[in-house]
Amino acid sequence: MLNITTGQLEAWLAQYLWPFLRIGACFMMAPIFGAGFVPARVRLLLAGAITLIVAPLVPAPANVAVFSFASVIVTIHQLLIGFATAFALQLIFDALAMGGQLLSNTMGLGFAFNVDPLRGASTPVLGQLYMILVTLTFLAINGHLVLLEVFVQGFTTLPVGLAGLEGAMIWRLVEWGTQLFAGALAVALPGMAALLVVNLAFGVMSRAAPTLNLFAVGFPISLLAGLVIMYLTLPGVLATFVQSLEAAFGVIRTLLAITP
Repeated sequence: MLNITTGQLEAWLAQYLWPFLRIGACFMMAPIFGAGFVPARVRLLLAGAITLIVAPLVPAPANVAVFSFASVIVTIHQLLIGFATAFALQLIFDALAMGGQLLSNTMGLGFAFNVDPLRGASTPVLGQLYMILVTLTFLAINGHLVLLEVFVQGFTTLPVGLAGLEGAMIWRLVEWGTQLFAGALAVALPGMAALLVVNLAFGVMSRAAPTLNLFAVGFPISLLAGLVIMYLTLPGVLATFVQSLEAAFGVIRTLLAITP
């Protein structure tokens, strides 16, 4: 007859619960996994499947009972680690969306909004185009697999326990928040500078021919020039995204104490 004690049940629960919380918290916010079109049940099932694979390889925290005050601290640490990892990566995608919004407003497409499938919110059409392109790029270069590899490796370098993110790690994540604006400017600045030259040309035309209706002529020219500039700068946008993605994984490795 199989005899299972209460201590064994608590040990099994501790072995699977906290890794599941860290993985699940990451999947709730991470790009692709945390998209609005992915049902919450699918995220939970995926997190549970990965936990079943990873948990036997992760040692349970010593001297921490599941039903104790210390377990609450461990739970909070695991949730923070998962959310911080997803936030560092999601910031890159938000920077591209913000850059597309800035460029849309400059070229006259600020009124063209569409529903973003990743978040379910309204976003400028150009920002949504950038989001779709970088999402496909992320999947094409196996970014989702790299995320899983780095995240699972973090259970070894930053194991489940009472120790969580240190102050230096949290400050590194705060500094990484500036990438939202830096990445957006890197994407939108070339197009905005080129469109500024176009608008200056319209200003000269208005002084030379005051009777010319610039609202009827300038808008289609600005729109056409913006589309041409967007097409020419698209390879640079994807290259910027790949560089930012490498930097994001560097930040994640820093948070998880993974040495290169």
